[in-house]
Amino acid sequence: MGRTLPTTATNERLSRALTAFLRQEVQAPATAITEFLDILIEDARRLRLDALLPDLDRMLSASVQLNAFVSSIIKDSSSDSPEGETPEAFHHRLRHDLRTPLNAIKGYSELLIEDMDERDEQPLRADLAKLKDHADQLLGQIDAMVALARQGDGLGDGGHSKETAIVDDLLRTVAPLPTNRALSEAIRSSSILVVDDNASNRDVLERRLTQKGHKVVTAANGTSALDLATTQEFDLILLDLILPEMSGFEVLRRLKVAEQTNDIPVIVISALDELDSVVRCIEAGAEDYLSKPFNPVLLQARVRASLEKKWLHDREKKFIADLEQEKRRSEALLLNILPQGIVNRLRNGETVIADQVSAATILFCDLVGFTTISQEMSADRVIDFLGRIFAEFDRLAAAYGVEKIKTIGDAYMVAAGIPEAQPDHAVRIAELAIRMLETVNDIAAATAVNLQARIGVHSGPIVAGVIGTHKFAYDIWGDTVNTASRMESHSLPGRIQVSAATRSLLGNRFSFERRGSIVVKGKGTMETFFLNPQMMAPM
Repeated sequence: MGRTLPTTATNERLSRALTAFLRQEVQAPATAITEFLDILIEDARRLRLDALLPDLDRMLSASVQLNAFVSSIIKDSSSDSPEGETPEAFHHRLRHDLRTPLNAIKGYSELLIEDMDERDEQPLRADLAKLKDHADQLLGQIDAMVALARQGDGLGDGGHSKETAIVDDLLRTVAPLPTNRALSEAIRSSSILVVDDNASNRDVLERRLTQKGHKVVTAANGTSALDLATTQEFDLILLDLILPEMSGFEVLRRLKVAEQTNDIPVIVISALDELDSVVRCIEAGAEDYLSKPFNPVLLQARVRASLEKKWLHDREKKFIADLEQEKRRSEALLLNILPQGIVNRLRNGETVIADQVSAATILFCDLVGFTTISQEMSADRVIDFLGRIFAEFDRLAAAYGVEKIKTIGDAYMVAAGIPEAQPDHAVRIAELAIRMLETVNDIAAATAVNLQARIGVHSGPIVAGVIGTHKFAYDIWGDTVNTASRMESHSLPGRIQVSAATRSLLGNRFSFERRGSIVVKGKGTMETFFLNPQMMAPM
């Protein structure tokens, strides 16, 4: 099957692509030579290598001449051909005019390198060697450059060069736009702010964007644009630079420093096409820059790309916000299980949490008779009733800065002095115990349930730590815990029984009455006291 001959449109597109290819392969090295020489001259002056400057200046002049010649040929391969000059003579002259400045650059660089080698001087030698490499590379591209002048004779008859084959492969993968110059893909409807002091420009942009299904709002000056951007939500802003009262650049700067608007992509569309303006706008945060008059198809593509980035950014922000919300939920759940200090230690890499606490106070509270009472209640009422009491206990524990350990059925266990030391741990627990009795009495009276609390308290050393790997818990152990439990089980309904150790720590802050003695396993007889909630001694 024979090769299909290219159409006129295909030839034009291939010619443009070939020119772009040669611009990359030929003009880029030529430009690099000039830039390299600028750097070498700056370095030579900085290092005070004045002897190098004359040759470097000659090389720079040759590179400027070379770049001008290369640019003129890429722009129009036939523009320099005098009338009557044969193609062969023209191609020969092209080779000569390209090689002359290149040979000068290469020759001067070789002479300078040789001088440095003879004197064993190394400053700038590496850069000069790189410069020579660039010149060699460009010399190797001269034939491709000359082939550009012949492209009109070879594209239609199968005379494709290596360069033509490369760009031809590229064009087969990049489909041309539809003949109606419109992008047919559906674009998600978005809200766009158009800022331009020219009414005609605003009308044209609004019309084009509205046709694509976007909601468009317009502003004639920078002040109005900023007011709209802070009071309405926009997915994109098209911004002119030359505006009355406030320049578009100042509008851009203010948009990008304000937290409320810095995420909105901005495409600058301006008749001011100088490089400084483009660079400054991009540095200030502009998403893109289009020069007027703009190509409507290119504008549509830029708008689409900016909106897609905005949508992806919005999705990312939502995803991060969802993660933060889940993190807060996990944090709250974790803090319901473990104290904040323990959570911090686990996050810092501790794998075993086990503390020997020299002084703490433990409280046990039991709801007397609740087992019997609960048999007369429905399951949901039992949970609701206990939840009401324990929720208030939790609030009181947090208010007094003590640590809830756990609930066991209708019993409640709390400790002070852990995980961080608290010198007033006994006082905190005593005040909490009084408030817990009041809470139970108030709820019992409000619900007409015959219920009382029985509380026991003891102070002493304990061991505290985290147990478990999946359903882990912060717990405490030791004789102090067992004794506090005995204080509760031997107490009376509506009373707070404390050990002699706790009584000693409380001093004269509260009023007590001696209860008597109880037998504690392993400790023998222990004197106990009732803490009188109605008779607090003055401080």
